[in-house]
Amino acid sequence: MTAVDAERSLEEILAEYLNGRLEATGPITIEDMTRIAVGWSHETWLFDACWTDRDGEHRRGLCLRRDPGNALLRGHSDLAEQYSVLRCLEGTDVPAPTVYWHEPDPAVLGAPALIMERVPGECPSPWRKAGREFYAAAADRGVLPLSFTDALASIHTADWRAVGLDFLGVPGPGDDFARREVAKWRGFIEESGHPGHPILADLVCWLEANAPATDRLTLVHGAYRTGNVLVDDDRVSAVLDWELQVIGDPMYDVAYVLTELNREGTELLSNVVPRELFFERYQSTTGIEIDEERCRYYQLLYAMRSAAFWMSASGLYADGSNTDLRLARTEWSVTVALERAAQELGY
Repeated sequence: MTAVDAERSLEEILAEYLNGRLEATGPITIEDMTRIAVGWSHETWLFDACWTDRDGEHRRGLCLRRDPGNALLRGHSDLAEQYSVLRCLEGTDVPAPTVYWHEPDPAVLGAPALIMERVPGECPSPWRKAGREFYAAAADRGVLPLSFTDALASIHTADWRAVGLDFLGVPGPGDDFARREVAKWRGFIEESGHPGHPILADLVCWLEANAPATDRLTLVHGAYRTGNVLVDDDRVSAVLDWELQVIGDPMYDVAYVLTELNREGTELLSNVVPRELFFERYQSTTGIEIDEERCRYYQLLYAMRSAAFWMSASGLYADGSNTDLRLARTEWSVTVALERAAQELGY
């Protein structure tokens, strides 16, 4: 089957699927279907669904995400959980896509999938020149830095218990959250089958010995940065990639914004927000004081997590489970992540 045939087949499958879920009085057609080459965990398709009902003609932009079963995060990226999280977020101020359907049966849409709204906006890669120029220009105009900070604040001030997000698991008091995360990613490394690395062993021991106490639990996105948000008219229209969310220490997200890993050749945090503005805006909006010492700990935890990602990715490519060429170079990325950790540890 050619790529074009595969796309047409998926269009037909989607039309049939939606026909049972929309009150259409005639056939549903799928138009302008495009697969976007972003992300590491799922196939992502954008399309328009067109139909007629008693109220007239409709055209709705939708997004299909399918789990190929051989992606970077392996079993740690669960579409059923993402669906539940997005449904819960509908009761908050967090800018997130509205999700419509979750289909767990791979026989129906070709793989486990969910369908959500297609939110207006663009998501330039902060790792490319054009993306960095986009964010630098937006920073100069002044609106996006505030919106980017406010979107994070909305995540950390959401009443996660009230909307039912405690199903994610609630850490115990003290250092339980940090220890949970270290154990989770340690298990992920073991699952990858990678032989390991001496610096990684040292890093894990340091993380276990220095786990900080958490005095406030919030919803944590887990990968909040430019590249994981949609931007429309210089504002964050949606926070994307709800794959790593947890209930935990808000400094876990703040550390990800502060880290040099998420900016290149600029002092702008996550390529878009001045440090002083971020601190002032975040603290005044959330009432949470940024603890830079805890952030340093979580930045080292991110180094461990990054190494785990790339060990998983390189293993998937090496054993033939995934033929995405981007994964072929990720063995080198393991060394990059661990060299940065070694510097932070004072090697």
